[in-house]
Amino acid sequence: MSKSNDVKDAKINVAILGLGSIATKMAETLAGMEKDPRYADAVHFYAVASRNDEEKARKFASDYGAEKYYGTYEDMLNDEEVDLVYIATPHSFHAEQAKACLEQGKNVLVEKSFAATEEEAKEVLDLSKEKGLLCTEALWTRYEPSRMMIYEMAHRPGELGIGPVESIRADLSYPDSGKPRVTDPALAGGALLDVGVYVINFMRMIFPDVSPHDILTTARLTETKVDESNIIAIWLDNGVKAVLTSGRNSASDRQGIIQGQNGYIIVDNVNNPMRIDRYNKDHELMETVKAPDQITGFEYEVMASVEAIRSGQIECQQMPHEETRFIMQLMDALRHNWGVWYPFEDKGKED
Repeated sequence: MSKSNDVKDAKINVAILGLGSIATKMAETLAGMEKDPRYADAVHFYAVASRNDEEKARKFASDYGAEKYYGTYEDMLNDEEVDLVYIATPHSFHAEQAKACLEQGKNVLVEKSFAATEEEAKEVLDLSKEKGLLCTEALWTRYEPSRMMIYEMAHRPGELGIGPVESIRADLSYPDSGKPRVTDPALAGGALLDVGVYVINFMRMIFPDVSPHDILTTARLTETKVDESNIIAIWLDNGVKAVLTSGRNSASDRQGIIQGQNGYIIVDNVNNPMRIDRYNKDHELMETVKAPDQITGFEYEVMASVEAIRSGQIECQQMPHEETRFIMQLMDALRHNWGVWYPFEDKGKED
């Protein structure tokens, strides 16, 4: 942390653990934030670390402007100047690495999905509380300005609203990338943890405090016995129905649709909403709202983490610990219903 008489004004040294494709996006974000007067006083792109390839880390740091690089995760975590670690590795490694960060006194921003199972998530979050350090899930749509734009429009009363919400639909699917992490059960693969987590969060951001009443679900499995695509139909306690689909075997429109008695809303992309259209019941476009320009969209989760650290919080209000656990528990139940168990899970612990 940069030297400051007041932690509330401190510039936070951010490091990236893992150098895969998602790390590239975070590196672009941090580099952009350092050049942006809105964020330059808050964030310093301090370090990157590879699991065991110092040359890869050196080149990555050079390409994106990190001050330091490390050939092992352990070496980076031993650097006392690291304040916040962004974990950019496959799901199955998140819990172990997040705990290692916390044990070394580092705040941590964990890429979604937060862990492979709810049990793992609980262990990490309990340690966060014990150590008094920030630990939050990098589900970027939770932190973006579009979140509150969508919520406000969905619940707006009167003629400028869509009336009481009756249903939610969302789909997020991408073609098969050929990456092992998507289909390998040992890496907590499958469409649900990779992209389905976004459609679940889309529903939860509209009705954050309403529990599922009844769930109907099915999935098509890969040869490796993880979900290739899935359908989740949920009746919420308030009577709203949600139909959520995701997959890693096809392209999709990525839209989220919120239907009310007097109209409906179409969100252009549940994976990064940039345009929100409101229609009346006669299918006439009544309103369009656009999200602010972005560096990448990741800057919002970084700034939420910075603000939480500066104020001594162990969680971000945009993604509280209990919400991370709730969603992990729901995804556990869905997977087990489909017959998807990771090799490191104990079936005997199923409730």
